Amino acid sequence: MHTLIERVTASLIERSRPTRQAYLERLVRAVERGRQRTHLDCGNLAHSFAACSAPDKQALAGGELANIAIVSSYNDILSAHQPLQNFPALIKQAVHEAGGVAQFAGGVPAMCDGVTQGQPGMELSLFSRDVIALATAVALSHNLFDGALYLGVCDKIVPGLLIGALSFGHLPALFVPAGPMPSGPSNAEKQRVRQRYAEGKAGRGELLASESASYHSPGTCTFYGTANSNQLLVELMGLHLPGASFVNPNTPLREALTRESGKQILKFTSQGGDFRPIGQVVDEKAIINAVVGLLATGGSTNHTLHLLAIAQAAGIRLEWGDLAALSQAVPLLARIYPNGEADINQFQAAGGMALLIRTLLDAGLIHGDILTMGNERGLAQYTREPWLDGAQARWREGPTQTRDASVLRGVEQAFSFSGGLQVVQGNLGKAVIKVSAVKPQQWLIEAPARVFDEQDDLLAAFTAGELERDFVAVLRYQGPHAMGMPELHKLTPALGVLQDRGFKVALVTDGRMSGASGKVPAAIHLSPEAARGGPLAKVRDGDPIRLDAAAGTLDVLVDAAEFAARVPEPRRGNDHEYGTGRELFAAFRELVGPAEAGASVLYRR
Repeated sequence: MHTLIERVTASLIERSRPTRQAYLERLVRAVERGRQRTHLDCGNLAHSFAACSAPDKQALAGGELANIAIVSSYNDILSAHQPLQNFPALIKQAVHEAGGVAQFAGGVPAMCDGVTQGQPGMELSLFSRDVIALATAVALSHNLFDGALYLGVCDKIVPGLLIGALSFGHLPALFVPAGPMPSGPSNAEKQRVRQRYAEGKAGRGELLASESASYHSPGTCTFYGTANSNQLLVELMGLHLPGASFVNPNTPLREALTRESGKQILKFTSQGGDFRPIGQVVDEKAIINAVVGLLATGGSTNHTLHLLAIAQAAGIRLEWGDLAALSQAVPLLARIYPNGEADINQFQAAGGMALLIRTLLDAGLIHGDILTMGNERGLAQYTREPWLDGAQARWREGPTQTRDASVLRGVEQAFSFSGGLQVVQGNLGKAVIKVSAVKPQQWLIEAPARVFDEQDDLLAAFTAGELERDFVAVLRYQGPHAMGMPELHKLTPALGVLQDRGFKVALVTDGRMSGASGKVPAAIHLSPEAARGGPLAKVRDGDPIRLDAAAGTLDVLVDAAEFAARVPEPRRGNDHEYGTGRELFAAFRELVGPAEAGASVLYRR
């Protein structure tokens, strides 16, 4: 192992010892209580299988066969989740053939950030992660199950499912993805049309035609945002079948992998003889593997929140400092849009997960000795890729060299010798910046602040021609306590246009930018947030701000005594408490923890 990886892992284990031990003790007590279904009263049990077939009723009444929960986030609005509609039937049949029973335990909500970008619904997006975790717990609360399969792909859905699954850490768990849609227009072309529209050079018809050609079929969006980052990280944690992440939906191989997941989970139940509860699979080493994968591929900035919340659900105290430390040792090995021109299908064609994992293992950058949901216990089997033998999924050795060095490389030829994410801090607080898509000459900017409290006000200033200069856009009161921490991806085209015109531009915000954070330097997730007394509330128009991603600093260059004496400015802008269900989330806004602790209602350090 790389010495720094070892050191950060050891530090995480030591820091987490009390909370991790308490979590594992709860897991052991749950296992010792035995199979919950056997303890149910007859009325409880009869209710649970009243709608089952006669053979399944007999199996569940006898208690010998394993019962597998299916928890799904299927809906028709998310293209990535629409293929999940048919998965339960495939899984039930496969589990039955393998000698078990599967029941659809419950559905969880799943909203599409692509639909809600720049809209009021986006203010519910981050909180939906914790709602999904709660809904997962409700689905499993009947205590009927010996293992669980989780069907989800996008944004907050996989983190929410995983947090919920870890609350039932004594159950084996396997995640079942749906795969990316086939490629559409190039990402460069999509970006070109979006910027033309922002400048008023393209109409709505041209923009809608471009977007419709990009998002054109069932499957995950093909850029490397949060959805595809989810799949990559879950596989690196050993919670997928090897190579399952990026097989396109509605293909024979995808169907075979879905069936295989039903058979696989049975092996790891208490009846299967190789008991692997998820609470043991997701340990400190698995979490470190996920962080390394995020850094090595320039993945979604949203995971600087999600991974912390996931870790806390397993009693692990991951911190932003761990990400910053690991970034010094982890090279950037992939260029996938918005970090490059390729999409996720091109990443898969270049060698995909099998080659990425092989590369990271060979370099000692990830832990190979983790418990996984593959047939073997270590991560080495994830260097294999699935193929179709008739109707059966089988595995063979994956590629040992890249098939496209512009997309995926080895360590010696890395695109950068530090990771794709950095942590910056200074007198404005602590924030995250995605540097993998930002040119190195733009990592440092010192310019006057232009302060906004609403993203629409920033866009209005752009349209009015008020931003034709060097500046740092300060967008505050966007944090989880203020308004649920919406993504601000709507700003990317306008800021990108200004940067292309030769101006030095950056964004500093206590909101999120999204998994599609792009070429404009953006210090995001600033903590503490303005609504909780963070220094950002004291910044005034014209204050010089210095953002240095290389040095890891973020400061307002105002005399310390003068800045300390300032009174925070109240929020100027619209009402964000009512409409589109926002009033129902008032308690979430009040209770939510800070961004640097995962911005969670469920776990608040």
